Amino acid sequence: MRNFLFRVIGILEVAGGFFGMVAMLRRLLPFGSHDSIVAVIGFAFYAFTMVAGALLLENSERGVTFSQWSQLLQLPLIATPILSYGFHCGAFVNVYASLHLPVALGLDWHVGSEGFLLAVGGPSLSRLGINLLALLSWLALRFR
Repeated sequence: MRNFLFRVIGILEVAGGFFGMVAMLRRLLPFGSHDSIVAVIGFAFYAFTMVAGALLLENSERGVTFSQWSQLLQLPLIATPILSYGFHCGAFVNVYASLHLPVALGLDWHVGSEGFLLAVGGPSLSRLGINLLALLSWLALRFR
């Protein structure tokens, strides 16, 4: 069971990392804009995740450590008027709550996707959440 879970996590990390790197390269093409800085940071996140997944598929102990860090990067979801951050690679199951009254809980999921958001400023309706799939993956990697 352990090998199966590690393989699924590794495959999602490699595939999501590759597609994320391609998406960040497309954002990098108009050099000199503010978006280029965010694209370089996103490219680094996706490259790290892809390497972590490849090492995990090779049953490397370093791959387990890198994958744990990659899953921690994917854990928080922040969307406030001051700062917005979100990162997922391969798949996500997000649980989030709006911070305005009445508080509304939401659930969103997708498999076979990648996404990176880092921005100063954001929506007027603040949301905070957690990627449950990243949390469960981190726990599976932690309790090997």
